Amino acid sequence: MSVPFLIWLFIFKYLPLSGWLMAFQDYKPARGFQESEFVGFDQFTFLFQDQRFLEVMRNTLAMSMINLVLGFVMAITLAVLLNELRQVGFKRIVQTISYMPHFLSWVVVAGLVSSALSVDDGIINIMLMNLGIIDTPIMFLGVGEYFWGIIGASDVWKTVGWNSIIYLAAITMIDQEQYEAAEIDGATRLQRILYITLPGIKPVVVILMIMNIGYILESGFEAQYLLMNPMNMGYAENLDIFVLRYGIRQANFSLATAAGMFKTVISFIFLFGANKIAQKLGEARLF
Repeated sequence: MSVPFLIWLFIFKYLPLSGWLMAFQDYKPARGFQESEFVGFDQFTFLFQDQRFLEVMRNTLAMSMINLVLGFVMAITLAVLLNELRQVGFKRIVQTISYMPHFLSWVVVAGLVSSALSVDDGIINIMLMNLGIIDTPIMFLGVGEYFWGIIGASDVWKTVGWNSIIYLAAITMIDQEQYEAAEIDGATRLQRILYITLPGIKPVVVILMIMNIGYILESGFEAQYLLMNPMNMGYAENLDIFVLRYGIRQANFSLATAAGMFKTVISFIFLFGANKIAQKLGEARLF
């Protein structure tokens, strides 16, 4: 039963790695791999000396870290709070509402975000003005410094419910006798969360953290591409958009391959490094 999956994995994940040869060539599609000029590490040298690439790396790492931290904190918090709900009907309603944004495409979400942050009738500006926090509407998508926060908040809203599922499943695996014993000993609800629930799901949290660190340079594409404009481009452009704009659109396939290869190698190093650190600390590890 696993053979079709292994064949798919080889064809679409491992076989294309032969294309990494383009990163060391001045690749021209008309010439092919055999006749394209070999330039060594010139593409990588150009990348690391390009000021724009350094800004793109800053944006990629910043948005990835924001999404990683907020995603973990909010998903775990939601899972713990849902676990503490005693009204089963209300709990299911909350779960359903929190899951729904996961099934929306980023095109729809980007439209909702743009409408909510609109200067004319955006709900965020209206609410802030009614509370007296601001006097005039703010063009949120026109200020680059706000972009990382907007992406982080949008990503959390879209994924927090779905991401909380695995933590809820981990919580259900905790021995219920521990809660009963703690309650008999007079532990408060907060103490039961701190000393039973959170330690009980710690191995799952560590494993997921290791896996997500391996995707540290995957800050997203659709959200940034759809919400980016000339005013916030300095903070919105990440590595994937850089590859699209300066590699694929300009037919510089060697540069695009070099950037993609760099991202893969760095992610590989982060993944194994995080797993090794977890092993040294005596925590659960991925392999």
